[in-house]
Amino acid sequence: MGQVAWKALFLSLFDYKTEKYVIAKNKKVGVLYRVVQLSILAYLVGWVFVVKKGYQDTDTSLQSSVITKLKGVAFTNTSELGERIWDVADYVIPPQGESVFFVMTNLIVTPNQRQATCAESASIPDALCDRDTDCLEGEAVVAGNGVKTGRCLKDRGSTRGTCEILAWCPVEKRSKPKKPLLGSAENFTVYIKNSIRFPKFKFSKMNVLATDNESYLKSCRYSQEHPYCPIFVLGNIVRWAGGDFLEMASQGGVIGIQIEWNCDLDKAPSECNPQYSFSRLDNKSAETSISSGYNFRFAKYYRDAEGVDYRTLIKAYGIRFDVMVNGKAGKFSIIPTIINISSGLALMGAGAFFCDLVLIYLIKKSNFYRGKKYEEVKSSSRKSLSSPTLNGNQSPEQLDGL
Repeated sequence: MGQVAWKALFLSLFDYKTEKYVIAKNKKVGVLYRVVQLSILAYLVGWVFVVKKGYQDTDTSLQSSVITKLKGVAFTNTSELGERIWDVADYVIPPQGESVFFVMTNLIVTPNQRQATCAESASIPDALCDRDTDCLEGEAVVAGNGVKTGRCLKDRGSTRGTCEILAWCPVEKRSKPKKPLLGSAENFTVYIKNSIRFPKFKFSKMNVLATDNESYLKSCRYSQEHPYCPIFVLGNIVRWAGGDFLEMASQGGVIGIQIEWNCDLDKAPSECNPQYSFSRLDNKSAETSISSGYNFRFAKYYRDAEGVDYRTLIKAYGIRFDVMVNGKAGKFSIIPTIINISSGLALMGAGAFFCDLVLIYLIKKSNFYRGKKYEEVKSSSRKSLSSPTLNGNQSPEQLDGL
């Protein structure tokens, strides 16, 4: 019996099995089948090929370079600095024009600081003291300006004072101007030059209009009508980002400038255009008003005739601009086209499978259709299978081995 079983299994490897198709004269299922087919076809053509351009090979490894240059002059008259003209060398940080740059719009100036001992600011909690023992010598003031000397300095008649510190004295003032000193920066302009390249397709482009007119960049301003003029007014950028320039100039903030390149390289290169969007990134709100804004400190150092160093400390408030570039390019390729068509054909088969489930399980006559689709053939003896009653008029179904 073992040899017979193994022989039958071996011979069954050479059997050919074909599906049995049943034509069901059921209009409801037939309509459902055509609706499913049309839906799959609409998805394949409309979404995959028209909207998503599934016939294209894509390149998202965008190579980008951003160069920025600001223009504008401001005038201030303060007690610390007197009358002063501010140009790009004064208010732009860093000066070399990178994709992230800062424009100073307000500042607190503490001039003539020298390394000496003086009283720490009374607005710093860790500097408050009642006696000298509260000011441990050599201990740095938490969130302060220097190192404690061990003395508690008090005004006459006062029971509480502040620790004496070794620091750059006098210490920084804590109040800033209510109106931004460089509020005229609203009219400053920034030139944003962006060069991009898609290496897979060896395609390069810039966001600057190709023209021989030298005066074009001196007179144009970016707008929807002039997308290839890369000259932006700072006040417009803040307004497009949903901010108020004077408020941001006073407290500081962060603006994102997004440049998007979505290029269909099956079309002319002139159809590949940059799309700009602007957003505020520091999330100014009532809940985060304490930490809102943007500022930092820097100093300018000098040396007097006696060789002693001194400095002017500047706490700068302003707007930081982050230029971010993204993009994707697509071009016709036979490989993704074949893959997506094959996927669509496979979905057609899934539609037929779904309609089969409806036909044999969900409708009223499901038992009848199930009996027609699946035939159950019981085993017969070898004698009956080899009897001469089978002739050329028998059914084409293969019964041997069942």
